[in-house]
Amino acid sequence: MSQPGRIIRVAVVGLGDWGHNHVRTLTGLPDCKVEYIHDQNEAKVRKQLAQKPSLRVADSLDVILDDSAVDAVVVATTAPSHYEVARRVLESGKDVLIEKPMTLEVDHAELLCNLATEKDQLVQVGHLLLFHPAVQRLKRLIDNGDLGEVHYIYSQRLNLGVIRKDENALWSLAPHDFSLINYLFDSVPHSMNASGGSYLQKDIGDVFFVTMHYPGGQIGHSHVSWLDPHKVRRLTVVGSRKMALFDDMSRTEKVRIYDKGIEAPDYENYGEVLQIRTGDIHSPALDNAEPLKLQAQHFLECIRERRNPIVDGRAGLAVVRMLDMAGCALERAGTDVV
Repeated sequence: MSQPGRIIRVAVVGLGDWGHNHVRTLTGLPDCKVEYIHDQNEAKVRKQLAQKPSLRVADSLDVILDDSAVDAVVVATTAPSHYEVARRVLESGKDVLIEKPMTLEVDHAELLCNLATEKDQLVQVGHLLLFHPAVQRLKRLIDNGDLGEVHYIYSQRLNLGVIRKDENALWSLAPHDFSLINYLFDSVPHSMNASGGSYLQKDIGDVFFVTMHYPGGQIGHSHVSWLDPHKVRRLTVVGSRKMALFDDMSRTEKVRIYDKGIEAPDYENYGEVLQIRTGDIHSPALDNAEPLKLQAQHFLECIRERRNPIVDGRAGLAVVRMLDMAGCALERAGTDVV
């Protein structure tokens, strides 16, 4: 039942970089109260209290789960602990926002989805870029047919660092692009092919090329690397009428729409009449709203209205499954995995 304006009481578990960001964002919203913060690392707790000394610290997760005043928990712990913490949150009857990746195992993500259904609780996964105003504009362009039929989407997420020891570049970077491409296609791939290489650390991949095949013949492609001379955060959508670019590194033109395409009149000798059409390039004005704030507001609204989030548990599960499929494709030397 919708309860507009009701203050939602939230706890943030895990006070790393993303945990701090969640605390900052949530404490700035008038319809939210951060009831507790919790981290097993006392130094991280002290760092957070230095910024916001009025926050209440929970000595254990049990304190949070036993408090009936807490409506929801943000799980921003390390990825290996996501499943166990989120499971306990759902079992306690509270809604949960889980940072990406949702879990490290497909089975664990499925169990969380099933548990949420059983308990009638909400799961939102922190695929933040889906709330980016540029991505929302791309989604409207696609759904409204402004780009025509979308043929393929490809993304590049590259940089020199940050190099991790507990996960490879695929798990670190690709969840962003997998979630974006699924969202824009409004679908999930039926098969995948992947290749990659480990050059800096044994058995920890630095660069990956992943191709995804979607129902209807569309193709998605993701190139991720933390061993690259360029810092690139770019996604390109190629449609039958127009094409669009989302460049997250651009300060002034996050989205560019290209009025370019191939004209193919209905003649008998098809190949000889294909003509390249080149028109204007348009960069629409976008809102400056912070995606993390938009994500938090959406989570609070879904809690009040008891409606499914845009990035629900099933969407998070799909990304975990894709990461697993890409890993299987790598093990099979690039063979398509269905």
